[in-house]
Amino acid sequence: MANPEKDAVIAEIATQLRDSNAAVLTEYRGLTVAQMAELRSKLRGNATYSVVKNTLTARAAAEAGVDAFDGYLTGPTAIAYITGDPVEVAKGLRDFAKENPLLVIKSGVLDGNPLTGDEINKLANLES
Repeated sequence: MANPEKDAVIAEIATQLRDSNAAVLTEYRGLTVAQMAELRSKLRGNATYSVVKNTLTARAAAEAGVDAFDGYLTGPTAIAYITGDPVEVAKGLRDFAKENPLLVIKSGVLDGNPLTGDEINKLANLES
C-alpha cells in the first residue's frame, strides 16, 4: 500500500475512533466469512465491525489519543466501532463469543477510558 493510501486508512480509523462513544478490539482467527457476516448483522444499528491492519490501527489509535489497544494489536484484529448502546454491543459480542469461542474480546475503550476483555464482559451483564 502506498503512503497516501496508508495515510487515508489511518485517518479513517482515527476518525471512527473519535466519532464512536466506544470501541472493542477483537481477534477473529478461525471464524468463517459466514460467521463474520452473522456477527456484523447482530451488531448492526449499534456498531460497525471492521477488520483492521494492526500497524495502521496502532498509528490511528495514537493519533486519536486512544491507548487502550497498546499491547493488544497482534493477530487477526477487528474493531467494533460503537455509536449506539455500548451495553447492547458488549452483550452481542459476549453472546457471539459463547457460540463461537474463536472470537476473542481483547480490550476496548468507553468514553475515553480503557477496558479489559473482562470489563467488557462485565459491561455485557448490565441492563441496557
